Amino acid sequence: MMNILVLPGDGIGPEVTTEAVRVLRVADQRFGLDVELQTGLIGGAAIDAHGTPLPDETLAVARAADAILLGAVGGPRWDKLERALRPEKGLLGIRSGLGLFANLRPAILYPQLAAASALKAEVVAGLDILIVRELTGGIYFGEPRGIRTLPNGERQGFNTDVYSESEIRRIGRLAFELARKRGHRVCSVDKANVLEVTVLWREVMEQLAPEFPDV
Repeated sequence: MMNILVLPGDGIGPEVTTEAVRVLRVADQRFGLDVELQTGLIGGAAIDAHGTPLPDETLAVARAADAILLGAVGGPRWDKLERALRPEKGLLGIRSGLGLFANLRPAILYPQLAAASALKAEVVAGLDILIVRELTGGIYFGEPRGIRTLPNGERQGFNTDVYSESEIRRIGRLAFELARKRGHRVCSVDKANVLEVTVLWREVMEQLAPEFPDV
């Protein structure tokens, strides 16, 4: 049996997860997937019900689940809350709480939809790429952060972009392993000419490359 936690969240989230669950139930009936669904609260919906964007119960059920189907979090009605209580903190909390360090974003152009692209057909034809994005390090989680007042009275916002070697190596290794199942090519994107954090990123990626001679 596969246990799936459904977190509809806010905005369009409940609408899209409802349709996804309908499809999943049909697939379950037709192919005998043996799926058990649970529903939980996250984001603004959790704030309204429990005063927190990520209730302990939601995180506990998520840790015990085999997969999570998440809709969306956030909306204008919660924009005035303290930052620590904003809906987006629920999403960041579940990422860090479950160690969800990689976001896989495929971009595929199906021939039937070529006319819908803003790019010329001959340019975009055959598009099939997979973007591998790191989720639990970097500027979203780096400290210190905040808004401070300078001696001249002007306010200044600041964030810290931090990556450890292990964080870079983990996401880099995943990218190389996925490339072995696809086009055997990896393009690591950085700003090493300006940012020290991506100087390290490039160094680690270049150290990893020899481990994957077929990529």
